[in-house]
Amino acid sequence: MPTLEAVQLPPAAPAVPAGPGRPRARAAALAALITVVAVCAADAVARTFPFGRHTRSVNDLGNQFVPFHAHLWDLLHGRAHGGALVNWQSGYGTSFLPDVGTYLGSPFALLVGLFPRDEIDLAVYVITVLKMAAAAVAMTVLLLTLRPGAGRRWVAGVLGASYALCGWSVVEATYNTMWLDGLIAFPMLCLVGEWARTRTRWHWLIGPVVVALAWTANFYTAYMATIGAGLVLLLRLFLEETEVRARVGALVRAGLSTALGVGLSAPILFTVFLGTKHAYPGWSKEFAPVPWSDFLARWLPATYSFSSPALFLGTGALLLACTLAFNSRVESRERYAWTGLALLVALSFQWKPTHLAWHAFQTPNGSPYRQTFVLSGILVIAAWLSVANGLPGRRALLGGGGVLALIALGAAFSDLVSAWSYPMFAGGLALALGGLLLAARARGRRGVVLVAVLLMAGAQTAQAAVTVAYGDRERLHRLDSYPAWGTAHDQREAAVSRADGWPAYRTDPGRRQITGNDPLLIGGEGSSYYSSLTPDVLTKTMTALGGGWTSRGRSVQSLDNPVTDAIFAVGARVHTEKGHAPTLTRAPVPPLVTVRDANRSPKYGSSPFRNQEMLLGARVYSLPRTVAQGCAAGQEVFLWAPEYTGWARLGTGKWVEFRGGAPKRRAALAPLGIATGTSSGVTLKPAYKKAKIGCLDRGALTTAVDHLRTTGATNVKVTDSGVRATLPAGARGTAVFAMPRIAGWRCAVGGGSAKPAKAYLGLVSAELKGSASPSTVSCTFRPPGLKAGSAAGAAALVGLIGVGAFTVVRRRRAGL
Repeated sequence: MPTLEAVQLPPAAPAVPAGPGRPRARAAALAALITVVAVCAADAVARTFPFGRHTRSVNDLGNQFVPFHAHLWDLLHGRAHGGALVNWQSGYGTSFLPDVGTYLGSPFALLVGLFPRDEIDLAVYVITVLKMAAAAVAMTVLLLTLRPGAGRRWVAGVLGASYALCGWSVVEATYNTMWLDGLIAFPMLCLVGEWARTRTRWHWLIGPVVVALAWTANFYTAYMATIGAGLVLLLRLFLEETEVRARVGALVRAGLSTALGVGLSAPILFTVFLGTKHAYPGWSKEFAPVPWSDFLARWLPATYSFSSPALFLGTGALLLACTLAFNSRVESRERYAWTGLALLVALSFQWKPTHLAWHAFQTPNGSPYRQTFVLSGILVIAAWLSVANGLPGRRALLGGGGVLALIALGAAFSDLVSAWSYPMFAGGLALALGGLLLAARARGRRGVVLVAVLLMAGAQTAQAAVTVAYGDRERLHRLDSYPAWGTAHDQREAAVSRADGWPAYRTDPGRRQITGNDPLLIGGEGSSYYSSLTPDVLTKTMTALGGGWTSRGRSVQSLDNPVTDAIFAVGARVHTEKGHAPTLTRAPVPPLVTVRDANRSPKYGSSPFRNQEMLLGARVYSLPRTVAQGCAAGQEVFLWAPEYTGWARLGTGKWVEFRGGAPKRRAALAPLGIATGTSSGVTLKPAYKKAKIGCLDRGALTTAVDHLRTTGATNVKVTDSGVRATLPAGARGTAVFAMPRIAGWRCAVGGGSAKPAKAYLGLVSAELKGSASPSTVSCTFRPPGLKAGSAAGAAALVGLIGVGAFTVVRRRRAGL
């Protein structure tokens, strides 16, 4: 009976890119099939959308990514208010191009337009699965480019799937859909390096285009993928090239491709970079390495943690990667170099300087191990190199198995190990070994090879499926969740649609929100906005006016208040009570552009009631000293208790919930009802001494609104990048636009030259001169960085054309 050592092996194939053909296509198709089956089967078993009743929209997936894709759908179908430059629906008007670069830059995102809008959750799910399948295909192609592996291409397909189904992908990136573009980018950028090394025909064109697509799709993970691909290229040059000139030439070609590609993406990159500079500060956290027991536990299936690297690959892939150092069939220089690279990258996760280098020198807000996919890719490459030229022998398998045993032993001290981890680990190892043994004895028999494929693919699929299902369950238990589109969405969308009057007035989808981006998901134009790029000026202005927020100030909530509605021209507002259909209230409001007195430089104080009056330009509140004093009969009572967590009610009215608690949350100023007399005091449960109440005089507010309507703009036109207003004759003072003064606004008065817009209590403003005839004031928006980014992109395009022309001329002179 033949042993693994006795198997006759073909001579090592040369390390050149494999040509196209059916075997490579079949291997890539196998990788995609395993990936899709594993993910969909796991979600079906977990009864997660779209296969069951459990939502998959947890955390930022439901709160950000689904709403942003819904807005992209509206843009593609001509239904959005705003365009690529200005998003008029969120935050009372904010820059949209940085959000495109952060959340919607992937070419896969455009597929959302093929689905019905009320199937937006399904669209995002399909895009997610397709991205994972594309990553599997890209890795399979890379593996077969590094080593053709004749007769074992099916192993490359299984390994490609193991990369796409790595723990980082199925546990973390599956609900951070833009990270999956990095999963695709790593093998693609490694291919760019290979093309530069081997001087593949048209590498000068294809390489920069691939880099540009990767950095445009998601610059954050593309940055990490570029570092990883650079390490792979350096190792390949060390192993494959012996002449210094060849190494330097390859590095120059790869560097040029990268520089040109990044340059082509500069219009997006520059706007995102400067957008983060103007964003409200997020949560900063000091890096602390994870315990080694937890680090090792994440190599096993069915583990979950947001703060440790999800390194699960599938036992078969991990076993092959561990055999490389012991595999005498691989040249010692190669096996030690790749093993060393994998170890160094793994160790870099636990050291602060290298941790910061992986994350652009800033510890990320949230998961501190976002570069994990790069290590997963390197391990998969190591696994392939151990099997490409011949199946590992007994010594290699024993050595690799010993390493796995040490990993499993070290993981036993971690609380992250679940009841499924070790059984799935052992079962997967048995199936993988069985597949390798059968493959060793196949001797060209297709039936035996097919069984081997089924064993290894089955092991990978089963382990990944259990890990996906386990992650689905744990996320629902640990993270906030948001429902898929349903009846509640339909009702609110219909209510907003009926009330739509933009730009004559805004329609707010309501204080009781489904997500932090309801204006994008449901429709309308409100203050709600949740993004990594939420402007600092928006959060601070709404905070001064009594607004609430979550996510440490980056998820600004709607403020249900008639004074701020008047200030921001919110003429219609949706109200939704639990268990009831939404209702709609309307009120006359000033236009989007109003005129205030000249020679005033007001500044916000500590009271949101006085701050509202300052921005409105009239006194409309009376402020009792204590909440027990109450308001005069007929006045509307508002409670301000930003740090309070509890319940409040006016007299015997309904209880209103407050959810404060810095630094994560801030409770919004809220209406409690209409006072019936001075005995209508406010009760708080539990008691809270710092709460303040304001008593709104509706008559005074009506007078103030009438004045602003009379003196404000007589005509307002809104475009995708600006506002133009006609003001009454003789208008003097300051024209105030009902939108936050974010960086990028420029205004011109009466046909004059455009100048940077001024700020009036956080809003866009321009000084008026006054004239006998109606005057005009117009403001246009250009995101900071767009001009410089466009210039850099144009320069990169010229450079690409120049490189192409030089290459063509040189080839012609050489007779190629």
